[in-house]
Amino acid sequence: MKHTLFILFLFISMGMYVYGEDNFGRAQWIGATKNKDDSLAGRSVILSKIFSVSKNVKSLKIYICGLGQYELYIDGRKMEYGVMLAPAWSDYSKTVYYNIYSLPLLKSGKHHLDVLLGNGFYHEEGLRYHKLKSNYGPLTLLARLDVVYENGKRQSFVSDSTWTWRKSPVIYNSIYGGEDYDATFKDFSIHRVDILPAPKGKLREQLSFPVRIMEHYRIARRVSDRVFDMGQNLAGFPEFSIRGRRGQVVRIWVGESLGNDGRVTQKQTGKPYYYTYILKGKGTETWHPHFSYYGFQYIQVDGAVMKGDPNPCHLPVIDKLQSDFIYNSAAKTGSFECSNPLFNATYRIIDRAVRSNWMSIWTDCPHREKLGWLEQDWLNGEGLVYNYDCRKMLEQEMQVIVDAQHKNGSMPEIAPEYIAFHGSWAPPFQESPEWGGAIVALPFLYARHYGDSTLIRKFIVPMYRYIDYLSKRDSCGILRMGLGDWYDFGPGKAGFAKNTPISLVATAHYYLWTKMLASLDNGMKSLDIRADSIKTAFIQNFELNSQAAYAIALDLGLYKDGEKQVLLDKLIADIHRHGNRLTTGDVGTRYIFKVLLDNGQDDLLYKMLNHYDVPGYGAQLKKGMTTLTEQWDPDLGASRNHFMLGHINNHLIQDMAGIHIYGDSIVINPRFIGGITWARGSTMSSEGRVQVFWKICERHFLLNIITPDKGKTKIDYPAIKEMCHRKKLRLLCRERTSKQV
Repeated sequence: MKHTLFILFLFISMGMYVYGEDNFGRAQWIGATKNKDDSLAGRSVILSKIFSVSKNVKSLKIYICGLGQYELYIDGRKMEYGVMLAPAWSDYSKTVYYNIYSLPLLKSGKHHLDVLLGNGFYHEEGLRYHKLKSNYGPLTLLARLDVVYENGKRQSFVSDSTWTWRKSPVIYNSIYGGEDYDATFKDFSIHRVDILPAPKGKLREQLSFPVRIMEHYRIARRVSDRVFDMGQNLAGFPEFSIRGRRGQVVRIWVGESLGNDGRVTQKQTGKPYYYTYILKGKGTETWHPHFSYYGFQYIQVDGAVMKGDPNPCHLPVIDKLQSDFIYNSAAKTGSFECSNPLFNATYRIIDRAVRSNWMSIWTDCPHREKLGWLEQDWLNGEGLVYNYDCRKMLEQEMQVIVDAQHKNGSMPEIAPEYIAFHGSWAPPFQESPEWGGAIVALPFLYARHYGDSTLIRKFIVPMYRYIDYLSKRDSCGILRMGLGDWYDFGPGKAGFAKNTPISLVATAHYYLWTKMLASLDNGMKSLDIRADSIKTAFIQNFELNSQAAYAIALDLGLYKDGEKQVLLDKLIADIHRHGNRLTTGDVGTRYIFKVLLDNGQDDLLYKMLNHYDVPGYGAQLKKGMTTLTEQWDPDLGASRNHFMLGHINNHLIQDMAGIHIYGDSIVINPRFIGGITWARGSTMSSEGRVQVFWKICERHFLLNIITPDKGKTKIDYPAIKEMCHRKKLRLLCRERTSKQV
C-alpha cells in the first residue's frame, strides 16, 4: 500500500506531459485516401498548397508532421536540405512526433508548398524484403505555416480541405525493400485531399537532432565493370549523376559484402533490396532515394556504364557515383587517440558503427532489422555520452521506451515495438531484463553524466512498474527469461549464450534494477529487502564458472563477504586459460572490461585487446572491417555493422585519457594500460570542453590538462602519484583553463 501511494504521489506531482496540438491551430490531418487498405494508402503522393505573402516578411516558421516520412519543398526547393527520415520514429498509436523549422524568407507573391510523403515504419506492405509489416493508416499530413511581417502582422496557412494531392515519381518506397523512381512520370491529375482521422498517438515535438546526409564517399576501388567498393561500410544510399535516353532503366544493388561470384550479396542482411531509376532523358540527372536506406560498402550497377567505359549497347552513362552516409546529426563531442594504432582504429570502427545505427532511435543494424534493441543503449552508455551530444536523444528515447511498456509493466526488448514475436521459439526474444532494464538504466546514466535527475522524476512510475512486474515473474528470487550473454564467444557461430546460464544473467540484472531504484531517497525499505533476497538467491543457486559470470558477480557485489579476491583470481585464471582472450558477449563484455580496470588488471586488459586474432577488435581490423561487426568472428556471418560489442569505448576517454564527468564536476585520473606511451582525449562537460594529453618520456609522466573551470576540476593526485610510483615515474602536471590556452 505504501509503495502504491508513493507512486500515485509521484504521478500527480510530475504533472501532465506537454503535447503539441496547440502548435497546429486549426490544421487538419489530410491525405489522398481515408482507407488504410486502399492502393493509395502506401503510395507516395505530393500534398500541395498555393499561398501568397506580402512584402517585408520578417520570419517564416512551419510546424509539420508527415506520416510515415516526409520531405518539404517550397517553390520546388527542398527545405532543410539533407534532412532524411523525418519525423522521428515512434509507436504511432502512443506518440506522433512533429518538427518545427525556421524557413528562408520569401518574396511577396504566390508560392508553392509541396510535401512529399513516404512510408517509413508507418506503412510497410512487405512487397520485397521486410522484417515486418505495418499499417498505422494511410499516409497523412498535419502542417501549419506561420508568417510574421516587419510591421508585426501575422498570417497562417494550415493543412485543410483547400489542399490538393497528386501522385509522385516515387513509385515504390519501403524502409526494408528499397525505392523506385520514375523520372518520366507525369500525372497532371490534381485531386482535393480527404480530411483524415488523427493518428491515435499524442503529438510531441521531436527532441532528437534530425537525421541528415552527413558524409559522402567516392569510389575507393573498382571490383569489376559493375561492382564498386566505396571504402566504408555505412548506413545510407547511393547517389549518382547519369545521362541517357528517356525510359532507360538502371537498377542499383547495395550490400556489405561480395559473393564468390564477385557480385554484391545480401545473404546476411535481408534480400531483395534495391533501387530502380527510370531516366527522364534530358541532360544530366542526379538522384538519390528519398525514404529508404541500407547498410552497405559495395554498390552494383545493372543497366548502365561508367563514364569512359566501352558502351556498345548505348546504355546510360554514370558521370558520378558516391555513397551518402546518413545518421543523426547530434554533434561529436568526444575524441581519443593514443600511441597504439590498433586502439585508434578500434575507436574509429566503433564510431562508424554507432553513427550507422543512430537514426531517430539507436538501431541494431542498418539493413536486416533497423530495430531499437534496447540493451546496447545502456551497455555502451558511457561511450555514447562521452563521445556525442546525447542529452536530447536520451530524453526522446525514454519516451519511446515508456511507450513500449506493456499494461502489466513488462518491457519488450525493442522500442518502438514494431514487431511482436510469436511461436514456440519466441519467448527469449519477447522479454529479457538486460534489454527491458534500459527503462531503469538510462535515466540513471543521464543523471550521473549530466547531473540532472529530470528523467528519473519524469519516468519513475514506469520504472517502478517494471521492477514490480519482474518481482511477479521471479521464482524464489530467480528470473528465468531472456537472452543472457547474447553472442558470447565459443566454438561455432554466435547466438544464444554458450558459456553462462541465461537465468544467472537475468537474475543479476533483476538485482541491479531493484538496487538502483532502492538507492533513491524515498524511504522505501521494501526494495532494499527485495534486493537482499535476490542477492541471497543468486549466491545460493548459481555456481560461477565463466568470465561473464565472474565479472557480473564482481561488479554487482553478488558474492559472500570475503570472496571477492577468490572470484577475481578465478576470473584471471579463466582468462589465462583461454590464452588471455575473452569469451564474453553482448552483456558480459561490459563487465569484464570494467572489472579488470577496477581491480588493477590494466595490463591484462591490454593483453586481451592488443592482438589481431579472434576474438578481439584487432581481428576485425585485420579482416578489413570498417565498422564493428555483430559477432567476434566476422567470417561466421551475420551483420558487419553493429555497435553492441563496442564496450571498450566506455573506457577510452574515461579511463585511458582519464576524464570523468559527473554533472558539473570534473575528475582527472588517467590510467597506464599496457604498452601505451601517450594518449589524448577530450569531451564536453556542462561548463565546456575538457582536454587531457599525457605522455611517458624519459621516466617522467607528463600530464597536460585543459579545463573550462579549475574550481570544478579535481585532479586525483593520490591515485596518479601511486600509479607513477608503481611505474617508477616522476609526475609533471600542468593545468590550464580554456581561456589561458
